[in-house]
Amino acid sequence: MSALTLERMRADVAGMLGEVPEDIGDDDNLMDLGLDSMRVLGLVLAWGNTGIALEFSHLAEHATLGGWWGVVQRLQARAAAGA
Repeated sequence: MSALTLERMRADVAGMLGEVPEDIGDDDNLMDLGLDSMRVLGLVLAWGNTGIALEFSHLAEHATLGGWWGVVQRLQARAAAGA
C-alpha cells in the first residue's frame, strides 16, 4: 500500500467533479464545487485502501481539500507510530 498524498487526493476529487486537478484549490469549498456526500463516501472508501483508518465523519467536519489533508496527515502519523 502506498501513502495517500495531497496530489492523489486533489486528482481524485477533480475526477469526481469532472475538473482538472489544477482547478481544485486547497481552500476551495468542495461542497460549493459540487461534491456531495455520496461522492465523499466513495473517496473515503478508496482512500481507506491506503492503510489509514479514514472515516466519513473525519471528512464531514471539513469542507476543503486542505482540511482533509490535515486529517489524513494526522491519521498517517498515528498509523506510523503504531506500526
